[in-house]
Amino acid sequence: MGKSVNCVLLIDDDKATNFFNERVVTKHENFHKVNTVQSGIAALEYLNAVENNQAIKPDLIFLDINMPAMNGWEFLIEFSKLDQKLTTGIKVILLSTSSNPDDVRESAKNHSVDDFINKPLSLDLLDSVLKNHF
Repeated sequence: MGKSVNCVLLIDDDKATNFFNERVVTKHENFHKVNTVQSGIAALEYLNAVENNQAIKPDLIFLDINMPAMNGWEFLIEFSKLDQKLTTGIKVILLSTSSNPDDVRESAKNHSVDDFINKPLSLDLLDSVLKNHF
């Protein structure tokens, strides 16, 4: 395929989902480093560490929508306020179990969102992400 993703940030409040998705991503030969966080707040802290050269900038963020404290939509609002130097080049894909058509429509309107896919991740889905976004 030739394309590769150096760093993925998984944002999901469910530990089991993060564990499963991390395993799938690390099994794919074209995806390398994976970091997981369990909230939008923790994701913003991670991105702050990237800005301070204390963490690897993700090429791709898989973002859950339904999370307590700060859901995926609220994260996207804060993400859009970050320095463009930081956010440029980061693809954001909503990864959700939601079958609500409003979520799909809302994601299409959001300039920070590159795609909306349903859980769970699979190697075939990752191939599709590479093909369509990298």
